Amino acid sequence: MSDAIEAIERAALESLHDAATAELRAQLGIQSGAAGSGFLSLASALPASAIVVNRTIGLGVETAESRDTVEAVVERYRSAGVLRYFIHLHPESRPSDMAKWLTGLGLERGRGWMKFRRGRSAPPPAETTLDIRKATAADAEAFGRIECDAFDLGPTAIPWVGRLIGCPGWHIYMSFDDGTPAGAGALFVSDEVGWCDWGATAAGFRGRGSQSALLRRRILDAMDLGCRLLVTTTGEEVPGDPQHSFKNILRMGFEPAYVRQNYAPPKPS
Repeated sequence: MSDAIEAIERAALESLHDAATAELRAQLGIQSGAAGSGFLSLASALPASAIVVNRTIGLGVETAESRDTVEAVVERYRSAGVLRYFIHLHPESRPSDMAKWLTGLGLERGRGWMKFRRGRSAPPPAETTLDIRKATAADAEAFGRIECDAFDLGPTAIPWVGRLIGCPGWHIYMSFDDGTPAGAGALFVSDEVGWCDWGATAAGFRGRGSQSALLRRRILDAMDLGCRLLVTTTGEEVPGDPQHSFKNILRMGFEPAYVRQNYAPPKPS
């Protein structure tokens, strides 16, 4: 089951790259491709905070990796001038020495990402005064802006993220306050598995139930689309950080599956 949980996230990340035009690839320094049994995602022109894009997923999940492969991944980011990126290590990534290799290359273990799963049970109600609906092409700029603000991707990435609306497999949702965009979320579906991603709320609309309502809508639509498994992720809880997303996810019937560790260069000073 953990293979399916990782595979759907990887497929969604690959699809994001498929959505980029040649012009966007050149403008944002977008690169991607296989890295051993993993997938490397890179956008060198985005800020150092853009770790939802600058990351490698799946190393050692399908097959054991060599040290040369791991060193090549790190060098790919370094040579592209990416100051901050994540290399994900699944709990079952092979070999176990990969963590030691990464720290030996100057990376540090950072905050892990908790992966969650749920089945087809009905989600609980979610109260909000906001209107929830599927996004259309006319919402692309607003959707991209909410996401890029929330995930620190910078304004130049807005057109890229906005292109998820209408992409195969993607279902994009937004919340509105009397017509004003307030929040957003995405569902990616492949092989009866749904990936809930890109949950974000504009600063002026937080605390009004947008994320719970958007997550509930995605769960219901995923069930209608025949999904047998739904998956999502957020940062693991740590002392001093209440992680509201973590609690919203649990409230909507997801259960923790495992923590995936992240290795990254030290944060730029």
